[in-house]
Amino acid sequence: MKQRTILSLLTAAALTLSACGGGDGGASASGTTGPVGEPQSGGELTVLEDAAFAGSWPAGLDPATNTTGGSNIAMQQAIYGGLFLLKADDDGSNARVEGNQAESYELSEDGTTFTVTLREGIQFSDGTPLDAEAVKFNWDRALANPCTCKPNWPLAPNGIQVVDPLTISLTFTQPYPAILASFPVSNVNWIASPTALQEMGEDAFKITPVGAGPFTVVENQLSSVLKLERNESYFKEGLPYLDKLTFQSIGGDQPAYQALQAGQAQAYEGMNTTPLVEQAQNNSQLQVTIQPATSPYVVQLNTKIAPFDDPRAREAIYRATDFDAINEGIFGGNYEVADSFVAPGGKFYALEVGGYPEYDVDRAKELVQELGGLTVRLGTISNYVATQINTALQTQWQEAGIDVEIFDAQLSGVIQEFTGGQWQAMLQTAGAWDPAAGVGVGFRFNSTARYSGVVDTELDKLLADAAATVDEDERAGLYSQAAERIAENFYAPFGLAFAPANVAVEGVHGPGLTTKIPPLLVNSGVIWDEVWREQ
Repeated sequence: MKQRTILSLLTAAALTLSACGGGDGGASASGTTGPVGEPQSGGELTVLEDAAFAGSWPAGLDPATNTTGGSNIAMQQAIYGGLFLLKADDDGSNARVEGNQAESYELSEDGTTFTVTLREGIQFSDGTPLDAEAVKFNWDRALANPCTCKPNWPLAPNGIQVVDPLTISLTFTQPYPAILASFPVSNVNWIASPTALQEMGEDAFKITPVGAGPFTVVENQLSSVLKLERNESYFKEGLPYLDKLTFQSIGGDQPAYQALQAGQAQAYEGMNTTPLVEQAQNNSQLQVTIQPATSPYVVQLNTKIAPFDDPRAREAIYRATDFDAINEGIFGGNYEVADSFVAPGGKFYALEVGGYPEYDVDRAKELVQELGGLTVRLGTISNYVATQINTALQTQWQEAGIDVEIFDAQLSGVIQEFTGGQWQAMLQTAGAWDPAAGVGVGFRFNSTARYSGVVDTELDKLLADAAATVDEDERAGLYSQAAERIAENFYAPFGLAFAPANVAVEGVHGPGLTTKIPPLLVNSGVIWDEVWREQ
């Protein structure tokens, strides 16, 4: 059965590759290497973003009210800069969070107090100061709004306090060692001008937001085009290098690749169509940088409703799912197949999880018969990798006697499915550089999380204890226990530890764009003030 599955997937992949004109390059290769010379100032850059994900910002770019904030990290970083940034060596190693607008930080020995000291003299582009009062205003507002990218800080009552004009502190009800890692991926990192917000009002501000980042907004057509220009009052001398930066929404990888070839854009974030990645790697005019994966794919099962309130139905899905065959058949075996919510580019990665249910189609058939049949509606986001995996899963599950309807939607549609609460199974990504931060394991598995299909107080406690443990070895052990509990209860089978590629034309350079930085969510966190273009 497994051999037939691999053969059918290989055939489908070959047909896709032929239709797309795929090349011979390996999907795991990275971009150019070697010295690139000194950065140069000036020039313009147009960056393409997939309309199904990062190219969608229907609620605007106010950090507190932007409902798709996690996917719009590139734009937020360009406008607001960020208190902290995730950086890494050029090969993606030695990843660490560093201060940006924050000059320093300190976590108390017991892990319950986090103090941030801001750099002196930073101003918003409207001339008002980015000080501790402005940060407190933003944090209070961000945490009071329903944006999905706000952090889940265990704040004590009145836990946000201004210490002095440049210092602000957070006090927690329990140790929270993931606090530093929580910043780059959440809206508390992006500080908006309180003065501009109050003078303009929220409706106008979300269209033309004012921050202290490297660029200012010139034009914002929601989910279409965002035009930025150099912030002349930016606090870093000589930066940004670019005079103008434009983000353009585009309908997927194929039109993005064509636009790059036609000279209509110079970069594209998040290419995941494997044949196109291979073509780009064989194109001497393009640079391809595949980021270290931090978010493996997972088939979320909604255990709150039928059919997956029955553990037999959940086990049937595990037993009918063969991600190794999908990896070999569609992606040439180029990716790790993860057993848990951690991928090779993230912290606490472990390839195998004890007790993880193995692929066993005969056992799956037995379970389906016990249930008197099993019908499943399986959804995912509209991109190449996700839809290819969904189609392969449909084939595999049908071989086990499961009746499967598949669908895909853009990010806003996926969010509606989750918030409606009647979804059955969703192929999503689960993970973060630090499991306790951003769209980490709690985002998909905590009992109270909006995007979770699991209600398990013991799992909640394991995740809470891991987030509250300062010792890194002890945290790793707790996350291992959490992964084992997910497996033994058949909550959600994990799959490919996949990361997309950033593609740039020759002559464009920048950290996270043409070098490797582990993705904060799905795409990497490009440091836009350091991106430059050869003149």
